[in-house]
Amino acid sequence: MASPRLKYLSLGVLVFQTTSLVLTMRYSRSLQAEGPRYLASSAVVVAEVMKILACVLLVYKEHKYSMRALNSVLRQEIAHKPIETLKLAIPSGIYTLQNNLLYVALSNLDAATYQVTYQLKILTTALFSVSMLGRRLGIYQWLSLVILMAGVALVQWPSESAEAPKKEEVSAGSQFVGVTAVLVACCSSGFAGVYFEKILKESKQSVWVRNIQLGMFGLVFGLFGMLAYDGERVRESGMFQGYNTVTWTVVALQALGGLVIAAVIKYADNILKGFATSVSIILSTLISYFLLQDFDPSGVFFLGAVLVIVATFLYGYEGKPSPNPSRA
Repeated sequence: MASPRLKYLSLGVLVFQTTSLVLTMRYSRSLQAEGPRYLASSAVVVAEVMKILACVLLVYKEHKYSMRALNSVLRQEIAHKPIETLKLAIPSGIYTLQNNLLYVALSNLDAATYQVTYQLKILTTALFSVSMLGRRLGIYQWLSLVILMAGVALVQWPSESAEAPKKEEVSAGSQFVGVTAVLVACCSSGFAGVYFEKILKESKQSVWVRNIQLGMFGLVFGLFGMLAYDGERVRESGMFQGYNTVTWTVVALQALGGLVIAAVIKYADNILKGFATSVSIILSTLISYFLLQDFDPSGVFFLGAVLVIVATFLYGYEGKPSPNPSRA
């Protein structure tokens, strides 16, 4: 049993990671700064490099800081098992797509709407778990998925506004792009998470070694995507154009956030994870409204957000672990 101190520490880390990443990413994508805006594809690549280095350090620590043991593990588990390594190409490619989509989503949606809508990944993960892993869901979990869909639908419900029609039309267009990006990211998150879980259950490899394999493919896919979509801009101004302190904070949070969650998740039960998600949604809403000032909540939004929070708690009511594994 984890001590109460560790549980509350886990809660704090979960809330900090989920809230700070969304808010800083939104802020970085809406910040009006001199010069070109940083490339989202470049940020994804840099995050993968950071992730690989962090996982290598964790494997090094696991083997009592022995370089010989580290070299042996990496050679045996990656170089000498090409088929096992290639299995990670599919989820890695999907995760790379997902990471790019999150930048698109937060370039077009406020942090609060994004946070609530992205909880649909609970639905997609559950459905993929049932179909791919043969997992059975209880009555409370099915009920929570229905409540979740209703809540997200209410959050996306168009609100009446006194704004000019042209501004509303532009806003509606960018919101459609943002919501579409979130929905595709939810589907990719659900499939890749369950696929990764299946691979982890079929092998005895360390989760950090698996994340190194994921990161290697993610780096390749990320570089390919960056050169394909932003190659001309990279050649003109370099891949680090537009980088500032906020950008590096976003990249670090994205790279290390998943690793932190993977490290503390064993101390957090489903109720604690649901509470962390709820606090994160509330904080994102308050900060978007008072500090970023890019969000004007309506009564329908609040009703939808409450339903999503209720669904999050209800999904873990029967004490079954969340089907989406921690992926860095």
